[in-house]
Amino acid sequence: MATPTSIKLDDDLKGRVQHLADARRRSPHWLMREAIEQYVVREEGREAFKQDALRAWEDYQATGLHATAGEVEKWLNSWGTDHEESAPTCHK
Repeated sequence: MATPTSIKLDDDLKGRVQHLADARRRSPHWLMREAIEQYVVREEGREAFKQDALRAWEDYQATGLHATAGEVEKWLNSWGTDHEESAPTCHK
């Protein structure tokens, strides 16, 4: 079983949460839990994206391999056309 956690809200925010919970026919606890879960999922995604970018930068610094923005743009613009191209090859 999860350990209880408390959160202190000012009166205005507490009232807003209660009003929204009433409108959604949910408890304030459910609403806050849902909001926190969505926030955590979103922030985990951002952190994963950041870590991927850092690894890509480190890989580029170590190898020098890259594709130019123009090469990638040309490839992306071909998506869904009769002449769809393969992804550009990384080069120095």
